[in-house]
Amino acid sequence: MLREGMSEADLGTELFDVMVKEGHHGIARFGMFNTEMLFGQIGFGEGSIYPSYFNGPGGSYGLSPAVPLLGSHRRKLKKGDLVFVDVACGVEGYHTDKTMTYMFGESLPQEVISVHQECVAIQNKIAELLKPGVTPAFIYETIINGVSPEFMENFMGFGNRRVKFLGHGIGLVIDETPVIAEGFYDFLQEGMTIALEPKKGIAGIGMVGIENTFIVTPQGGRCITGDNPADSCILELEKKNE
Repeated sequence: MLREGMSEADLGTELFDVMVKEGHHGIARFGMFNTEMLFGQIGFGEGSIYPSYFNGPGGSYGLSPAVPLLGSHRRKLKKGDLVFVDVACGVEGYHTDKTMTYMFGESLPQEVISVHQECVAIQNKIAELLKPGVTPAFIYETIINGVSPEFMENFMGFGNRRVKFLGHGIGLVIDETPVIAEGFYDFLQEGMTIALEPKKGIAGIGMVGIENTFIVTPQGGRCITGDNPADSCILELEKKNE
């Protein structure tokens, strides 16, 4: 779907069309007061770290300052861009959450790819801990204590806009409890669904990282939003005519 010269809004509307045709129920529901979203965040390059009212790691220019949703009509895709796609999909009332990060046309610097891969590794470490009887606060503390001070800079956001969680419950609404964060001491239960989203903003590049939805099982989190090579590295896309 990605093509040079398309806008963030173009990608968002075309992706929404495909999703609805494949069964998406057409809305992303939130429990948080005064939170709006069409179906996700679309960002090319630094648009994905642009300040937003939304309580998540990613950012967005949005359609306008009055409607900071979906993506910009003005920001056009160009060769070498990072493409950030954070989408909540729902079927018959229940939601999942997933983020994919792409490189369009040519590779990003290796250090950027390495940061992305570290985010994927963090996701996998969190998933291993998604077992009944474990508390979200323990998971958060364990993971954060294992992140180096250097990596913590702009981890889970960018600049002074960083969130203090690594994942969130999801189901009838996107932002259910429990949250993988400090202060959540109730034990996880088998069958809970949790979206994990370790991400990191990079100046001049955008937001790298990943998000998938997992089910809590005695063996650890089981991914229900796809587990394939595309999730373990940034995807490099070539134009269709190349």
